[in-house]
Amino acid sequence: MPKLNHLLYLQRCVELAEFARNSGNCPFAAVLAGPDGTILLERENSEITDGKCTGHAETMLMEAASQMYPKEFLWECTLYTTAEPCAMCAGAIYWGNVGRVVFGITEKRLAQLTGQGPVQPAFDLPCSEVFARGKKPIKLIGPFPEVEEATVSVLNGFWKTSQGEYRQIRRISSVG
Repeated sequence: MPKLNHLLYLQRCVELAEFARNSGNCPFAAVLAGPDGTILLERENSEITDGKCTGHAETMLMEAASQMYPKEFLWECTLYTTAEPCAMCAGAIYWGNVGRVVFGITEKRLAQLTGQGPVQPAFDLPCSEVFARGKKPIKLIGPFPEVEEATVSVLNGFWKTSQGEYRQIRRISSVG
């Protein structure tokens, strides 16, 4: 596997996260790079606009990847993501068989930005703990201080107003 420039892929994740935010979704994104460094898939969070609780970028990416590529190939790939994957996304990555995960900021740093209010009741469960319970040696790389400022700027203010109040985050489309 060639040496990949992790920062380039993480910067692409930040660009996609900004697109997700501008589209009304939580500002997260993921990129799947093949063994040769080619970008195979990109996904941004679509939880709000799709009204899908599993609409996290990493899970959406793994759903698509598992339908397109054999598990043996995915093991040689790298998944890049703006923030350390949550427990659900770590499970999707594990079952999808991606062998390496690279993230921009930690789950702890993300919790500092989101708080623990009603719209973001996150787990306090780093993906390293999820992966450690499995039988595969998934390589985890991160965080990257070089992309923290850009990542935080996209995430900042999404969950809380400048007065510290939690925003109402609702599905944009209506059922009917």
